[in-house]
Amino acid sequence: MTDSAHKTDGEAGAGARELLLQTASDIMREGDIVDISLSELSLRSGLNSALVKYYFGNKAGLMRALLDRDMADIVTSVDALMAKDMAPDARLRRHIGAMVDTFFKTPYLNRLLMRLVRESDDEEAQRIANAYLMPLHRAYDRLIKDGVKQGVFRNVNPQLFYFTATGAADRFFSARLVLKHCFDTDTLTDELREAYREHCIDFIMAGILAHQ
Repeated sequence: MTDSAHKTDGEAGAGARELLLQTASDIMREGDIVDISLSELSLRSGLNSALVKYYFGNKAGLMRALLDRDMADIVTSVDALMAKDMAPDARLRRHIGAMVDTFFKTPYLNRLLMRLVRESDDEEAQRIANAYLMPLHRAYDRLIKDGVKQGVFRNVNPQLFYFTATGAADRFFSARLVLKHCFDTDTLTDELREAYREHCIDFIMAGILAHQ
C-alpha cells in the first residue's frame, strides 16, 4: 500500500468504510445515477479516494459492496417477514409497502443489481443471483402457494410476479427525469412515497387476490 493509501487521522475511524458506502449511496440517490466519480466521493466524504482501493480493491468493488449492503438488508427483512404468523394477503401488503420504501431510500438499487449482473463474469453474476435473487424468488413461491392454498390468491407464476412487483416498486423512483419534465418536480418527497406505496399495494393486490 502506498503512502497515499495510508489512512490519515481523520480517516482512521472504524466507520470509514461505511462512510464511503453511504456517501456513494447518497451521490447516486441525489443524482439519479448508477455510477460515481472518485473525486466527488472523496470531496463529499472527506476521505482520501485511495481508501477505495484499500477497502474495496477498486470502484467496481465498491459498487459490489454497496449492492451487498443494500440487498442483504432486503433479504434479511423478507426472511423476518416470512417467519411472522400472518395471513398471506397481510404479509404481501406489508412486503409491497416495504419494497416501495426501499426503492425510495435507494432508487438506484435495482438498476445497480442489473448492471452488476450484466457486467460481471459468470461466477460473480451467479453469486449475486444465489445470494439475493433466488431467496426472493423462493419467498414469493412460498407466499403465493400459501395464498392459493388458503383461497386468498389466484395461482400466478411467482417468477413473473417478482418482475411485476419489483418493476412497479422500482420504476417510479428511478424516473426522476420523467417527473421533472412531465410533472414539474424531481424531488422524492415523503408525500410521494406514501401516495405511491398505497397505489402499488392497491394495484398489485387487485391483480393477485382471488375473486370473491
